[in-house]
Amino acid sequence: MTPDPAATVRDLAFSYRNRRVLDRVDLVFARGETVALLGPNGAGKTSLMRLLAGRLVPERGSVRVAGGDPGRSSAVRRAIAWVPQEIALYPRLTVRENLEVFARLLGLPRAARAPAVARALTRTGLDDVASRLVGVLSGGYQRRANIAAALLGEPALVLLDEPTQGVDQAARAAIHAVLERLPETGTALLVATHDFAEAERLAGRVLVLQDGRIRLDGRLADLLARLRAGPPEHEVALAEAAGPAAAAALRQAGFHPASPLVWQTDRRAGDAVAGGRDGAALLAHLRRHGVPVREIRVREPGLDVLYRDVTAGEPPADLRPVEAVA
Repeated sequence: MTPDPAATVRDLAFSYRNRRVLDRVDLVFARGETVALLGPNGAGKTSLMRLLAGRLVPERGSVRVAGGDPGRSSAVRRAIAWVPQEIALYPRLTVRENLEVFARLLGLPRAARAPAVARALTRTGLDDVASRLVGVLSGGYQRRANIAAALLGEPALVLLDEPTQGVDQAARAAIHAVLERLPETGTALLVATHDFAEAERLAGRVLVLQDGRIRLDGRLADLLARLRAGPPEHEVALAEAAGPAAAAALRQAGFHPASPLVWQTDRRAGDAVAGGRDGAALLAHLRRHGVPVREIRVREPGLDVLYRDVTAGEPPADLRPVEAVA
């Protein structure tokens, strides 16, 4: 038998200040899966996560987590962990003291608190800094402590909003290692991120939310396999900023500027001038036109390309702001 899902969303709609933020959202989150939530600013990602956490009430439709309504049941809300972008800890308490406070706030029985704190410290790799004040820790350690606090109640669903924002590469890798292990316990993770590499590393499934609607929902491996069945992308790094003539030659070859010194192809372009997939032909063409090429890279399209393709379309015509109530 298929186990009960960690969470379901049915025909969800939500408005804020007479503006429709989410509309016709249907989702199912399986236990033990990690889902990346992508979308431009203002797409409705934070509203969706707040609705899942029971912090907002739907205008229409339903949200169920672990079989119950988080908007109505405090017991259901305890099965949900919210890890915000901001560090939600007490800086003048140690890591362990913070977890002890949150264990009490969560309502854990006295006898269960110490074991829960010990498990959370171990799962997030924080045993060595448990006695240090949170305020003196690096941002990476603080973010891991944020996650540890969220795990105290053994949640069915963990919601993470930009979990590695503002940390260095080493801290990012440590946070990813923590998150990669969580689904082993049956916990479902929903990770809102703007970082495509992070989404590709952590998630088995990707959602793209735009203009309040789910634009894409699928297994990441399947989506990338279909995408990579087409031509690869070319990326040109310039030795110096391109002048008007060089820019015109790059555009003729199907390129668009990614930055002042980097131009990329649209993989869907016919690209006859560039010799199809032949980087050498492309290099010769650009040099003939005086383009100061330093390097050409040919790469398989990734999640960033998939996202660009999905969000390039027009918003749904029937998504309109709701009328003000007199």
